[in-house]
Amino acid sequence: MNRTITIKGTGKVSVKPDLIIITMQLESHDYDYEKTMKLAVESVNILQNAIIKAGFNKEDLKTTDFNIRTHYESYRDKDNNYKSRFDGYVCEQGLKLEFDFNTSVLSNVLTSIGKATVEPNLNIQFSVKDKDAINEELLIRATENARRKAEVLARASNVTLGDLISIDYNWGDLYLYSRTSYMMENNCLAFKTSAPDIEPDDIEVSDTVTFVWEIK
Repeated sequence: MNRTITIKGTGKVSVKPDLIIITMQLESHDYDYEKTMKLAVESVNILQNAIIKAGFNKEDLKTTDFNIRTHYESYRDKDNNYKSRFDGYVCEQGLKLEFDFNTSVLSNVLTSIGKATVEPNLNIQFSVKDKDAINEELLIRATENARRKAEVLARASNVTLGDLISIDYNWGDLYLYSRTSYMMENNCLAFKTSAPDIEPDDIEVSDTVTFVWEIK
């Protein structure tokens, strides 16, 4: 039976964000279905005009989700028992705007949206454009890390490394976002001045790969 050594290599990368992602949630409500849909369309149009004023095209504002549902409200009847009754329709929309990292552009976007007549909930995240390059660098570093560990252990044990027998890697999406995030509720968007300057933390990410070598 061949003797083997199993090593887990770890790759770590720290990079500065070069991408800003603004996600927005809009909610429209009316007792009538058609009016609810009309309000939803009008809200998106207002946001599109807001980002146009900030230097973007309306096509840059992407829809990420769309949901319309019936809405019921709770009330107490004459016997003080809780009941529910139909209260119209609610349309919920998710929108996203992505652009190269630039705090001045971010400030302009937030100020423009703040002056609009709709008040979406906002979440701002900082990420990287070339995610594949980060993934590749992580795997390279994890491989180098595992090889160094294996060589050290082999020398200390007075053996030599043989052929590489297997590589085990769990493929999955990595969370390539800065720990810095910026959230604004709709009632906080009423400011008419510039948004605060934000300098996000670097994105720190790691990944692991397991290698098995023959030892001689």
